[in-house]
This record gives sequence, structure tokens and C-alpha cells, in this order.
Amino acid sequence: MDLRRLAVLAAALAALAGGWWGRGAEASIHTYDREPFHEVGNSFLLSGGSEGIVADGADPAAPTSSFIKFVNVTFWRTSEAAELHSKMAHSTGLVQAILFEAADRDNIGGSAYGGQRSICCTPDLAKLEGCKQGEVIRRPSSDDPDWPYVLDTHFSGNHLSVRLDDEVVRVTKTGMYNLFFISCDPKLRGLTMSGKTIWRNPGGYLPGRMAPLMKFYVLMSLAYLLVMIVWFSQYIRFWRDILPIQNWITLVIALGLFEMTLWYFEYLNFNSSGVRPVGITTWVVTVGAIRKTISRLLILSISMGYGVVRPTLGGLTSKVLLLGLTYFLASEMLDIAENVGTINDISGKARLFLVLPDAFLDAFLILWIFTSLSRTLEKLQARRSSVKLDIYRKFTNALAISVIASVAWIGYEVYFKATDPFSERWQSAWIITAFWDVLAFVLLVVICYLWAPSQSSQRYAYSGEAADDDDEEAQSLTKGDGEVGMVKMDKDRNVGVSNAFSLEDEAEEDKRE
Repeated sequence: MDLRRLAVLAAALAALAGGWWGRGAEASIHTYDREPFHEVGNSFLLSGGSEGIVADGADPAAPTSSFIKFVNVTFWRTSEAAELHSKMAHSTGLVQAILFEAADRDNIGGSAYGGQRSICCTPDLAKLEGCKQGEVIRRPSSDDPDWPYVLDTHFSGNHLSVRLDDEVVRVTKTGMYNLFFISCDPKLRGLTMSGKTIWRNPGGYLPGRMAPLMKFYVLMSLAYLLVMIVWFSQYIRFWRDILPIQNWITLVIALGLFEMTLWYFEYLNFNSSGVRPVGITTWVVTVGAIRKTISRLLILSISMGYGVVRPTLGGLTSKVLLLGLTYFLASEMLDIAENVGTINDISGKARLFLVLPDAFLDAFLILWIFTSLSRTLEKLQARRSSVKLDIYRKFTNALAISVIASVAWIGYEVYFKATDPFSERWQSAWIITAFWDVLAFVLLVVICYLWAPSQSSQRYAYSGEAADDDDEEAQSLTKGDGEVGMVKMDKDRNVGVSNAFSLEDEAEEDKRE
């Protein structure tokens, strides 16, 4: 496939990829600070959270390890709503907590005569469904008649607040659980809530869809450590022949190891405490943003032929650094928004606002990388630098394969999310995140293999015509002794022409870039 066409295809899909990638997840201790209820249909509703929970077994005598606990949950109504009732009235407003598994979502609410679906029971629905008017419509689950689980709380007299009894709800079935606080009383407009709920899995407080990532980051840390040991041993052994590009590769390996290790300890802390401290999570995503930025600039620099067909990036250095700084800021803001605190704090529009810059910058980088790589290959072919050309062809193949794999995976992500709107396949959702880390690691390993430190590293460095002479001399060594003199004479006769061609080529490159 033509490189420019491949670049355009990758860039077009990069914008789509940005909207689907992320590591965000809710904290397992959900805190509510006077959160307002919103009018939805004929009810006032507040989402309390959604998490995948693994069942702790059906033995009632065993200690509870999977549960959802309500702690200090308090509902507040407006003074206007409270003044509508006398001080001695018994029940002056009902608020219900509804906890259900995603598979039972159709057991909440109903529709009268094929009309719009209602959450609260109306007079018509009371006749059809047998529900109680003024309460949430609930039908028992086919698996467990006690579910969906409902907790009722009534305001008394003209009190402004009422507290829900602290209760622990044991989870005996693995699934994606959703919690909603609902009021069907039209007089409770302006209702707010404070308190917290604690969600726990058998292995700790990590949400079920995040738990596998903790083990994944251990494996990735070990993989980066192995690459670091092998690379650094070669780096020390041939330190006199190290190229500038190899120093940047070393930095990317170190940042990758540091990032994977930090993610593991961040998840470990989250699993044991149930919260994600802002400082720790911000530090982790910052290291990740730095690693992603330097990785992309490394690939761009290699594609431009830095240190191979040109000694520096010249006038492009400032543009590359500006693009890197812009990408870092966009990536940092997106990662902080998706990982720091609770993802529910970000609305869809706010997240889209952060995703678009990151996606467009990725698309622009892909275009620039493949365009520069195409020019570098043309230069090497024209100069007949066979050894360098072989390396760059392998690098091109690796990039092309990674782009094709990315495109295929983006398609799978779109299918995965489109066919699972209620996150019922949450147990395998961690693979979506893990793939991009694995792909970045594999591409880094390929770069390490192609530009591994060795005693002949300087042969691949930019040295004017000396680099081309080395390639031709290497080829001449494979010929017979009688051919050596002929090769040498050909080189001496053509050196002036070659130098002129090189200058013209560099001038043309500067014009194009």
C-alpha cells in the first residue's frame, strides 16, 4: 500500500480512536455532596453509581466480601416543600434507592397503552401493572425475587432532611450493578442528597472492570524491565558508539517502565483504600503523557532520518518541539479528566471537548510521520545506502502493521461499545485499554531491535558521504580481490557527482519540508 494513502487512512481513523480510548473508572467509594436530583420523565432521579461486582458465593454463613454499603445517606428538600406539610404529619415524601443488575433493567418502569415509558407508577399503570401509585414500578427478577433491591425512606412532618438507614446489601450474583435514587413525589422538586456508598469486590475496592488491569500492569512492568536490562547491558558495553537517537530510546524505555510501575501502585492503593487521591493519580497520568509525547516525537524524528540522513532536524526542530508541547498538554488534560476522581463528574460534552484536540493531534502526527518516512526512503534509495535502507524498510513495515492493527482494533472497539451500551461485558472491557499499551510496547521493541547499540552503530549515523562509502565498502568486501580496485576507481570517479547530488537533494528536502 502506498505510504501516503496509508497515512491518510490512519489519520482519518485517529480522530475516531480518540473518542473511544481511556482508562477512566469510578471510585469504589462514591461520595455525594448535596447532589441535585434531575427531572426524568415523571420522576426526580439521581445516579448513585455503576460498577461491575463479582459475587462472593451463595453461602449465607460465609463472611460478606462483595457488597454495596450505604453510609450516612441523607436527603434534603427545599424549605418551600417542607412548609407544605404540618409538623405532626407522618409520611410527607418518599425517596427510594433502587439497586439492580444490568440484565434486570427492563424490570424497572413500565408503559401504559404502548406510550412513553414511565419510571413511576401512574393511575393507568396501577391498573395494568398492579403497582402502587406514587412509587417506582418494580417487577421481580426471574433469578431472584428480592431483586431489584429497593430501600424506602420517608420524610416526616415538615423536616428538611431525612436519613436513610445504613445498610449493607450483599451481592450474590456477578454482574454490572446500577444504583439510582428516585422520588415520584412532584412536591419534592429541588431534592438533594449527601453521604456515600461503598462498593466492594472479593479482591478489594477496585471496580470489577479495572481489577484485571492491576495484574496486567505487573506483567507490563516485568516486560519493560526485561527490555531495560537487555538494552542497558548493550548500551554500557558499546557506550563509545552510542547514537543520539539511542539515548532517546533509552529514555522511552525508562519512562515506560516507570509508568507501568506507577499504574500498578496507583491501582494497588485504590484497591486497598477505595479512593484515588488526586495527587497520586495526577502524577501517574503526567508520567504517561510525557512517555506518549516523547514516544511520538521519537518515531517522528526517526522517520525524518534524524542522525541517519541528516545530522539535525534543522529548522524543523522548533516545529517538532511545539507540536510535542501541544500534544503533551492535550494528552495531560484528557488523561486527568478520565482518571482523576470520579468519571461521572465529566459530562459527555466536556469529555468530547478534551478528546477532539488529542485525536486531531494524533492524526496530524500520523500524517507527518508517514510523509517524512516516504521522503527518507526516497533519499536512501537515491543514495544507494543499502544497510540504512534495509533498516528503514523494516521500520516502515512495522509502522504499517501497527497502523493496520490499530484500524482493526478501532473497528472492534466501535462494535464492542455499540453492542454493549449497558456495559454487560465489563469483565472483558479491560482488554480495550490493554491493547494500546501492548501495541506501544511491541513497536518500541521493534525500534530497540533495529537500532540496538553495537560496535557498528556509527555506520548507521549521518556522516556525509562517509556513510555511503561505508555501505559501498561493505559490499565490496563480498566481491573478489580483483573487483576491489574497480570498485575503488568507480568511487573516486563518481565522488564529485555524488557530492553534487547530495547537496541538491538536501536543498530540495528543505524546500519540501
